[in-house]
Parts: sequence; C-alpha cells; structure tokens
Amino acid sequence: MDKPIYVTQPSLASIQEFSTLLEGVWERGILTHNGPLVQQLEKELESKIGVTHFTIVNNGTIALQMAIKALELKGEIITTPFTWIATISAIKWEDCRPVFCDINPETLNIDVDKIESLITKNTVAIMPVHVFGNPCDVEAIEKIAKKHNLKVIYDAAHAIGSTFNQKSILEYGDVSATSLHATKLLNTAEGGGCITTNEALDKKIKRIRFFGHSDDKTDIVEDGFNGKLTEIHAALGLVNLKYYDEVLQDRKTKYEYYKNNLKDQKNIRFQKIEIGACNYSYFPIIFNTENELLIIENKLKDNNIFARRYFFPSVNTYNKVVEYQSCPISEDISTRILCLPLYWKLTIDEINKIINIIK
Repeated sequence: MDKPIYVTQPSLASIQEFSTLLEGVWERGILTHNGPLVQQLEKELESKIGVTHFTIVNNGTIALQMAIKALELKGEIITTPFTWIATISAIKWEDCRPVFCDINPETLNIDVDKIESLITKNTVAIMPVHVFGNPCDVEAIEKIAKKHNLKVIYDAAHAIGSTFNQKSILEYGDVSATSLHATKLLNTAEGGGCITTNEALDKKIKRIRFFGHSDDKTDIVEDGFNGKLTEIHAALGLVNLKYYDEVLQDRKTKYEYYKNNLKDQKNIRFQKIEIGACNYSYFPIIFNTENELLIIENKLKDNNIFARRYFFPSVNTYNKVVEYQSCPISEDISTRILCLPLYWKLTIDEINKIINIIK
C-alpha cells in the first residue's frame, strides 16, 4: 500500500539547521523566560509579516485568552460557530459568554449583516475568525464595533500570510491572535502570538504572558499567567521562517492546481475569497450533500488518503459546553465540507491521485 497522505504535514527546515541553532541554546543554558531566540523570532516575524507588535506565546488558545484579559472584557462576545472549539474555550475560560452569529455561506466567515441584531447591553466584543486564512470583512466589522463601542479580537489562527489592502490581516482589530501550531503554514511545533498596533496594549500583553510581572520584575501589576514560549520552540520557528516565502507560494500553487482541475465537478463548490488575499492554509471543498462527502471520504481512505471534515460539527451544537443557539447555515455546511491534503512536501502526482479519485 502507498504511504499514507494526511490532510497536512508540518513545513520543516532540516534537522541539521535546527540542531545548529540548538547548540547556542545549550551553550547559553537559557531555555525560557523571554530568551534571546524568542526575542529574535518576534523581531523577525514583525519584519517578515509586516506587523507592528508581535508577542510570541505558547499556543494560539492562550493568545486568545490573553487578548480578552488584556482588554479586560466581561460579558458577551459575538463569534462564529464555524470554527475550532479553541475559539469558544478561550471565551469561556475568561468568564465571557459566546454568542453565535451565523456565517456567510460563500466565504464561510462570520456574516457581518447578522452581527448587529445580536448586540445587547451585555455585548463587549466581536471575535470573528479568518476561516482557512480567508480575510473577514474587516472594514464592515470595524464600522459596527465603533458604532457600538465594542472591542474586536480576530481569531487569526490560520491567517499568517493573509493580507488586506496590501498589509497583513493581523494588523486589524484591537488584537489578532494567531497560531504557530504544527499544522499551520509557519510553525514552532506549538506556539502562537498576539498582534496589536497599540504599544501600551502590547506591553500589557507581555506582562500578562509572564505572570503579570512589572517590567523590572519587582512587583505583580497584572492578573497574568504563564504564556511563555521556550527557546527550543523559538529555534524551530526561526529555522522554519527561512522557508516562509517558499511555503506560502507552494500553497498557492497547489491550491490553484486543485481548483483548476476540480472546477468542472458539479457536486462540489469552493470557498469564496472576496476580500484581500488568502494564504491558502487549507483546501476545502463543499459537497452538495453529506452523503456525497462520505462516499468520497471513504474512497480516499481506501487509498490511504486522509482528508478531514473541518470544521465539523458546528461548534454551537456542542451542547455539553455551550447553550445551543441556532445557526442553520453553519450547521448545514459543516456536514458537507471536506479539507483535502495540502502541504509543502505534497507532490503533484499525489494531488493528481486525489483529484482522479474525486472525479
């Protein structure tokens, strides 16, 4: 049987490049506490991606929690049901209540036309998700937020490399929280970050990351926790960052190859990218029916190819952790969407095999 093909694989520099950088870690004996490689990675990310302040943390969920805590939010946060459970976990862990706004059936992002009807006296923020790296309608969301005096935190877990108006999508909102998890376009194995254009807010986020210590470490001045990234993870991020442009272009090339070869299939459609430029984090296809999806998913599995039903199910249906709120579009699409394998080392021959099975 052919080797298994999974929905994604980490984009990794060579083990030799990684181990060379680790030699310095061993020599310094500094493994954590905002070490030199963490600081270097923050600076290089700010330069490469084009963002003002990037605070590296140990995962994307913590990044969301830190954003909520830094903005001192208590109340209802309007968000999307078409997301990973981490979006909701972060809201709940910070003692806020998720309010679900259904999605645009084409872009799969939060439907901006439905946000205002959900705003109450208890609403404190909007937390949209750039789904699969597809930029949200940031201008419309900003307009609503300003009108109602709300904060905006973007769950930008998928969105490093996505842009709007020729600048990083991470520059929008009060804070963007991104992920550097192994499955992401750029990874530190586990990791994430908070991005903001507000210098005072950035400093506050950095204090929260290290237990709320004052800058001189003589006092506790914030209600913080441990959000630090290790030097080992930062080293992996630095060597992987060397290949960022190549990985980004590779994703785009393979995404377009899939799309061009599947565009005539009558039983599937694609996510619509309306605004800005996507980073092509995933290649989702939406079937006409769930049964058609299951047939293709099983046929791929028979050939040792493991696509992923993502996002499935719609998170508003997790009734053990959230109060059910009806979101019919998200609930429907979540049953019919399948992400096909897409990653740096995936070959065109392997993509052709997947395409032929679907056809």
